Amino acid sequence: SSPSVSRKLLLKLAVNLVYLASLKMFIQMFSDCPGTTSEKAGKGSACQGCPNQTLCASGATKAPDPAIAEIAEKMLTVKHKILVLSGKGGVGKSTFSAHLAHALASDVSKEVAVLDVDICGPSIPRIMGLDGEQVHQSGSGWSPVYVEENLAVMSIGFLLSSPDDAVIWRGPKKNGMIKQFLRDVDWGDLDYLIVDTPPGTSDEHLSIVQYLSTAGIDGAVIITTPQEVSLQDVRKEIRFCQKVKLPIIGVVENMSGFVCPKCKNTSQIFPPTTGGAERMCEELGLRLLGKVPLDPRIGRSCDEGRSFLAEVPDSPAALAYSRIVKSIQEYCSNLLTEEQRLD
Repeated sequence: SSPSVSRKLLLKLAVNLVYLASLKMFIQMFSDCPGTTSEKAGKGSACQGCPNQTLCASGATKAPDPAIAEIAEKMLTVKHKILVLSGKGGVGKSTFSAHLAHALASDVSKEVAVLDVDICGPSIPRIMGLDGEQVHQSGSGWSPVYVEENLAVMSIGFLLSSPDDAVIWRGPKKNGMIKQFLRDVDWGDLDYLIVDTPPGTSDEHLSIVQYLSTAGIDGAVIITTPQEVSLQDVRKEIRFCQKVKLPIIGVVENMSGFVCPKCKNTSQIFPPTTGGAERMCEELGLRLLGKVPLDPRIGRSCDEGRSFLAEVPDSPAALAYSRIVKSIQEYCSNLLTEEQRLD
């Protein structure tokens, strides 16, 4: 039986080696992909063996989606469009998106909206206290759900019969949903549209950047936590932004130490073993917008659908949020001034 076992092990090893080699070739092929709209699409050496080579070489992928122009027209009434990104899940991206919106909407003269494009994991309805709400159709399109008179939200979570329902969709259906959110929602006049995205650099990210390409995106805020496991994925997110020419407003380090509510001492729950977001920003020439410490009350406020900033405005975390929001407002204001000057 021993020779038979050895042959089986060798066969299994050979199959695994072939699989790993194929996987490596597949990853390399897509890493070097020139892009579907490039002049080299379907013609470069990296295109050899790609199942879409013929389609790309035909030029069909270069034709602009007519929805892009329709969305650009729709977005004329939106002054600032901000994407919130993270390479890693669970770093507090949706929490940041919600509190950024709350902070901006605290100025009652500003109209703010949150668009949740995390199709498979929509948590914004719960965080914003809108569980169980539904979207209504009007003559001018879908009506978003309002938290306050000047704070609106749109999410696929409002279209599900239960918050526990799973959305099991492939890329094209996700893209179609995002297109519909941008084109068919009656956003009205907005000062800020905050787009909360899922973790990673996949369909949803490509879709939102493509559909807003002519409408203009102010930039992206990238969320991380201090440990290298998170930073490693965030560097990929930064590379994505650079590849698609998406401006980066700055980086926010979430869960940056724990400040005890009683003694006020700070403990490092997630030690920045490689220097954290601060060193990464120095190395990549990016702006560190700020560090938000851990506070159990943030999680509690999100679960209960309330604004942490309104609940505990003098806490270290709330003060850190205020400084970060002010920096984002200044960035958007300076960008608008520069655009007006060029016009």
